[in-house]
Amino acid sequence: MKISDIDVAVLEKFRRGTVIPAMPLALTEKREFDQPAQEVLTRYYMDAGAGGIAVGVHSTQFAIREHGLFEKVLTCVSGTIDQWSQKTGNTVFKISGACGKTAQAVSEAEFAMTAGYHAVMLSLAAMKDSGISAMIDHCAKVAEVMPLIGFYLQSAVGGPVLPYQFWKEFMKIPNVVGIKMAPFNRYKTFDVVRALCETGKENDITLYTGNDDTIVPDLLTEFKINVNGVDKKVRIKGGLLGHWCVWTQKAVTLLNEIHALVENGKDVPPELLTRSMEITDCNAVFFDAANTFAGCIPGIHEVLRRQGLLKGTWCLDPDELMSPGQSDEISRVYEAYPHLNDDAFVKAGIGKWNCK
Repeated sequence: MKISDIDVAVLEKFRRGTVIPAMPLALTEKREFDQPAQEVLTRYYMDAGAGGIAVGVHSTQFAIREHGLFEKVLTCVSGTIDQWSQKTGNTVFKISGACGKTAQAVSEAEFAMTAGYHAVMLSLAAMKDSGISAMIDHCAKVAEVMPLIGFYLQSAVGGPVLPYQFWKEFMKIPNVVGIKMAPFNRYKTFDVVRALCETGKENDITLYTGNDDTIVPDLLTEFKINVNGVDKKVRIKGGLLGHWCVWTQKAVTLLNEIHALVENGKDVPPELLTRSMEITDCNAVFFDAANTFAGCIPGIHEVLRRQGLLKGTWCLDPDELMSPGQSDEISRVYEAYPHLNDDAFVKAGIGKWNCK
């Protein structure tokens, strides 16, 4: 499958920049797959205005593979997207995660293609000791199967350090459609942008932020990279974020606001910079930054539980729990920043999303 095989309208949505939630995994109290809740989440994201959904990624829990849930979850979400698209007319860019050594990653990409996904986002955690040449070869083999989204995952949750030299070679791989930058590091983020421009791929590969701690600055910044005496200007177009799997409707409003500012050439209002730090404060709590992200996934689940979108905070690993005090911190940011949540939107729509 090639980039040219993707529906033009869906691809254009991705190219322009959109909100792409990194899908959480819905489980019952017995830690079994809760398909109805997974379907509800999917409909919520689509009606909230998300232009894409990423499944089988970190927020979905990489352990779905060990529990035999990878194919089941991907099939459920893709089918729900197609059914809701027919009913509402909304379309989304479907992204599947892929990980492991080359044989596993290729196999997962092949399944994602048959399940109707448009692109695969590749984690390189399993290849972190392999060297740049081996990692590039690994990426190229996956890209032969279907369009590829590069993924710079922060080292705190298993991502390898990917130097500028890696990205310069990565940009040359055919069938790369985008890159999610989530090193939570300004220097490393810049390495990706610089490599994009220096390889002349700035019009072919779309950049997405995964830096949940600096969402608004990433989206507001115009990068200017001098290449052989010529200034190239590049922007990060959208977000593929775990943070945006909660309060998604307000994330869509935020991205639309930023796009309008950029397109109209208006100055950035001080209020937006203030809101940026409020969002970062919320992210620190949801992701449990105070405890090196130990409660990241159950923290996201707790927000969705409070909204009625999930029944609990259960993870596949029974020991993966919210950290002490994290629930109180979630209550704190809820009270401090009521303008950031989309509780009213969820309350109005949840009955419709619970359809059979």
